[in-house]
Amino acid sequence: MHEITTMAVTVFMGFFAMMNPIANTAVFVGMTENQTIAQRKKTAIKALLTAFFIIAAFSFLGKGIFELFGITLPALRLSGGILVFLVGYHMLQGSPSKLHTHSPSDTTETETETETDTMDEDEKDIAISPLALPILAGPGTIATAMNYSASGEMVHIIITITAFASLCLITFICFLYGPKLIDKIGESGISITTRLMGLILTVIGMQMLIQGVHDAYVLLFQ
Repeated sequence: MHEITTMAVTVFMGFFAMMNPIANTAVFVGMTENQTIAQRKKTAIKALLTAFFIIAAFSFLGKGIFELFGITLPALRLSGGILVFLVGYHMLQGSPSKLHTHSPSDTTETETETETDTMDEDEKDIAISPLALPILAGPGTIATAMNYSASGEMVHIIITITAFASLCLITFICFLYGPKLIDKIGESGISITTRLMGLILTVIGMQMLIQGVHDAYVLLFQ
């Protein structure tokens, strides 16, 4: 029971640091500033549901993907650890990782599309891209999910999905009250939060690397 609780807390904190709801709320508010409250709520729900189903799919299919491509668990932990570490490192510097952000040109194009009602819905829908992918469910988040659920044990998969679902709920609340939250915290508060989340991610990434090296040694030499 203690191990399950520890894993649940670790998985949740890993997802929390990777998604960084506070910083993502600032991004969400900026991208939906021209939307009404109802439209903003709809965008938030669609983006978070899309991100949830993506992570749930990778959590359930992780072991099958490994078997299909001949990938070992140590390889995932080593590569995933490097990926998570790099995301955390960029956040520690006070700048978001390119893996979980969108380019300014994408933002400008998206805002223009949002204002133009005559364009195709898929072309102007920011909920799928860039909100769901890559901001909410980017490569780092996917690697984190697969790392914790790769054993194939149902309890690990359930913990991973439940932790991410809980984080999606927290993020949804942050998105709903985004403008007020950003006004209260301010840019300095967002910067501090981003750096703290970056520190947590670098530690998690290093732990994944250490575990990957250990597993690789056992796999190759024992």
